[in-house]
Formats: sequence, structure tokens, C-alpha cells
Amino acid sequence: MLDYVVTMAQYNLWMNQKVYEASAKLSDEERRADKGAFFKSIHATLAHLIWGDAIWMSRFLGDPAYAMEREAIDKLSFTEMAAARIRMDDDILQWSKSVRQDWLASDLTWTSVLYQKTFTQPVWLLVMQLFNHETHHRGQVTTLLTQCGVDVGVTDLPMMPRF
Repeated sequence: MLDYVVTMAQYNLWMNQKVYEASAKLSDEERRADKGAFFKSIHATLAHLIWGDAIWMSRFLGDPAYAMEREAIDKLSFTEMAAARIRMDDDILQWSKSVRQDWLASDLTWTSVLYQKTFTQPVWLLVMQLFNHETHHRGQVTTLLTQCGVDVGVTDLPMMPRF
């Protein structure tokens, strides 16, 4: 499981670099256009991913200050968001290298603002959620980019360069 966490953090970083590089080929207007996706636009989906990662990392680190306000992220320019993504991916990668098996085997209790409910779940499941959530919404972004004529390139995990 420890190898999984580090590998997925590396994959997350690699794919986010690819997605942001591809997204940079579009104008701000194209990135913000409502394309009918769940979060409407490429920009909004990328913002959602930063917000989601910040929420999970604040829970994993036990640091509520790490969480970012959704409205503040939504107002970031693409350049600011790309910089925030780089910082987030570096934080996730560094965190992944510090994860311990006993922590993964424990439970985490948190209160969701979205669901207005307190949950307790195994940490290993929540770590998988962090990475699965990224992959899911990044897939939506790659579809939107393809529809805009921009190819993200290879996305398969075995094709990731070794870090």
C-alpha cells in the first residue's frame, strides 16, 4: 500500500502537468466556456480538483488551515491556478513519502460541509478516494480538451516516466 500511495502521487503529478500543458494551448475564454460537463468548464473542473485535494490533505494532515475556500479558487487566473496545482502536487508527493502503514490501517473521522454529516472511514480508503477523484475528473478534462482539438497524449500509468 505504501508503494501505491507514492506511485499514485507521482502519477497525479505527471498527469496534472500534462493536463495543464494541454490546457495552456487554449484561450482563457475556451477554458472557461460551458461545455456541458459536470462542472461545466475545463477551468471549473481544474479548480474543483485543487479544492478537493486541499480538503483531503487538510484532513490527512490534521490541518484545517490547509483547506482552501472554493470561491477563492474559482477566482484564480489560469496562471495562478497552474501555480497552485504545482504546489499542491508537490505537497501530495512529499506527503506520500511520509505515509506510514499504521496510519493507513487507522480510521479517520471528519465532518463534511457538503453532506452536513460526520463520517468515519478507513484511511486507506480515503487515500484511494483522493487519487480516484483526481483520475475521474481529469478524465473529464481530457475529454473536453479532445473536443477542443487538444491532445493530452498518453495517460496510461505504465507509460509514466519513473520519478
